[in-house]
Amino acid sequence: MPGDAPLAVTMGDPAGIGGELTVMAWARRGEGAVPPFYTLDDPARLTAISRMIGMDCPVVEIADPAEAPAIFATALPVLPLPLPAPQPPGQPVPANAATVITAIERGVADAMAERAAAVVTNPINKRALHEGAGFAYPGHTEFLAALGGVPTSVMMLAAPGLRVVPLTVHSALRDIFDGITRESIIATARVLHEALRRDFALPAPRIAVSGLNPHAGEGGSMGHEEIGIIAPAIASLRAEGIEVTGPWPGDTMFHEEARAGYDAALCMYHDQALIPLKTLDFHRGVNITLGLPFVRTSPDHGTAYDRAGQGTADPRSFIEALRTARAMADARAMA
Repeated sequence: MPGDAPLAVTMGDPAGIGGELTVMAWARRGEGAVPPFYTLDDPARLTAISRMIGMDCPVVEIADPAEAPAIFATALPVLPLPLPAPQPPGQPVPANAATVITAIERGVADAMAERAAAVVTNPINKRALHEGAGFAYPGHTEFLAALGGVPTSVMMLAAPGLRVVPLTVHSALRDIFDGITRESIIATARVLHEALRRDFALPAPRIAVSGLNPHAGEGGSMGHEEIGIIAPAIASLRAEGIEVTGPWPGDTMFHEEARAGYDAALCMYHDQALIPLKTLDFHRGVNITLGLPFVRTSPDHGTAYDRAGQGTADPRSFIEALRTARAMADARAMA
């Protein structure tokens, strides 16, 4: 069963801090906050990283994820994916891009076959993958949706005390209006509602929907999207039995008392969702992909080339991603 299987951790960009985070997380396993995992990576690379940052991390190659839990207490289990070229910190090497993609594909395959309970992805650099291996996707999320055989997925960012979903994600502000439709709000809220029930064990999820304009449009005096698009979508969702409220002004829905009234906030654009979450708890934010046939989480930061190889990376977001993936996998197994 997935609930008994270890987590699969992907390599991420080998020029970035992903390997360091993996080693640092394993080193904290005795604190009780790090569930067993294995990583799809280059064993020699991880050994070199361990030495580089001054950590004692024995590496043991495995042939099957089922071997990982017994090994995890004394060594880092690695399903070996040797890199074809030397990899210096902070400098992407095009020849290694295909191996980064392979790590994601194999991690997903393990999760789909229930050999892994969930996939935790280390950060990638989309441009490096595109230039080195012809990566054809805008990012991790779209690639994972394709691997999972679903037409689309939903990005959630979560930290202790707040979960947010941006309706439009990596769009310029001038372009977000095309993505704010009654249909997109309804579709996203449905995925969010089901994920909160299945993956977060919330039997009656409460979703708060933001407005787009200042003061949620102030009755139409500051914009009409709330009246013409957002409110009708909320009404349709409520008619389906989904507990949705709003549209709420974006500047008043994230204080402590407001957050107590909902389980997740559906926001209209990227920064409206992410600024409050990162302000509240920058170092423990987790990126979660909803709507997939497997659980996927990731630390909510990038490759951090400028810190690679220095041992100064902060593993808290990565560790929180591991813990969140374990909790979601357990909830899904019990659903």
